[in-house]
Amino acid sequence: MNGAAIRFDDVCVRYANADRDAVANVTFEAQPGELVVLLGPSGCGKSTLLRTVNRLAPVSSGAVYVDGRDVAQSDPVELRRRVGYAIQAVGLFAHMTVAENVGVVPSLLGWPREEIEARVDELLALIGLEPSRYRVRRPRQLSGGEAQRVGVARAIAAKPGALLMDEPFGAVDALVRGSLQRELARIVRELGTTTLFVTHDVEEALGLADRIVVMREGRLEQAATPLEILERPATPYVRDLVHAGDAVYRDYFLHARDLLRAQAQQ
Repeated sequence: MNGAAIRFDDVCVRYANADRDAVANVTFEAQPGELVVLLGPSGCGKSTLLRTVNRLAPVSSGAVYVDGRDVAQSDPVELRRRVGYAIQAVGLFAHMTVAENVGVVPSLLGWPREEIEARVDELLALIGLEPSRYRVRRPRQLSGGEAQRVGVARAIAAKPGALLMDEPFGAVDALVRGSLQRELARIVRELGTTTLFVTHDVEEALGLADRIVVMREGRLEQAATPLEILERPATPYVRDLVHAGDAVYRDYFLHARDLLRAQAQQ
């Protein structure tokens, strides 16, 4: 699978009756197959920026491009079927089985039944859930971590070139979260899906990202690799956020990052 290039060109978003932009003049590009983390505190605009990609948040000015095509010129329903979306609340359909949840978008796209069945089994195996055990389960029969895995599988079921993830692991405990991070790193590597991942957790960002986009009050503070951000923070805000200059902190998280990626390759 080839990942899609995602480009933000001077993007601004202002909600009705707001006194300032939720997103202000943001420009950067996620390269095909890259995992880019949008990092910052609640209210900094990272989730709003993410949702401009699938038109859940309207752009006030500027433009967002997926593979060179302005999303504002795309049919929103068609766009959302080719851009995967996973959120913290998961949002699995309670009346459907796991297999039916994972196969929703391929079904809407008219895939043959046999192809959908094969894709469901492939994805359940990919996320570490035995197909023969989990296909017929309902969401209420899943743990929080299992539900998050199924949510990721559903988001990538139709082989999207881009995957949007909004704090997808925020509601699970630390042990499960670490497992899900390893699974995500492995899946992104195997599938080559361009991924935008929103989090306020610095440790999660440093561990997962190919590049980190640090945001503050709607603006982009820095877009760089984890190592560059740790060693050459662009602003005092970024420096304080990632404890730049603390050699022990830097070495600890670089080691943790290497460990996560090594485990993802196993």
